[in-house]
Amino acid sequence: MVESFLPLLHLSDSPRIVNVSSSMGKLKNIPSEWAKGVLNDAENLTEEKIDEILTEFLKDFKEGSIETKGWPVFMPAYILSKAALNAYTRIVAKNYSTFRINCVCPGYVKTDMNNNTGILSVEEGAKSPVRLALFPDDGLSGLFFIRNEASSFE
Repeated sequence: MVESFLPLLHLSDSPRIVNVSSSMGKLKNIPSEWAKGVLNDAENLTEEKIDEILTEFLKDFKEGSIETKGWPVFMPAYILSKAALNAYTRIVAKNYSTFRINCVCPGYVKTDMNNNTGILSVEEGAKSPVRLALFPDDGLSGLFFIRNEASSFE
């Protein structure tokens, strides 16, 4: 989707991309040292490497071997999808240095996905992504935020 919007973003004086992620996508939630190493190597990270990790995960998932292959057993697809999103955010931010591109965990927001058990309202959860979208032109880019605080990808 990001690629589809790039022509429009290039027309903007203040291009912004804010990917809504989750702290569940932190690398500490992935037991596989191989996957963590690849996703944490920001200098050498590529879309192809992310695809390779996701392809391997999907293969192991279909074989029923996620635990023995070092993947998360609790919400594995969600964790891997958010870790991949975080990694992709880093790649895009590096490739488009004049853009402000970040990812954010808005917190545990009451949504249908969690049967409205979250602690934040949708309005409260929206504050963090909106704040990042309004960063100044010389603001931070390529980072992961948990609500309003920059955090590590690990």
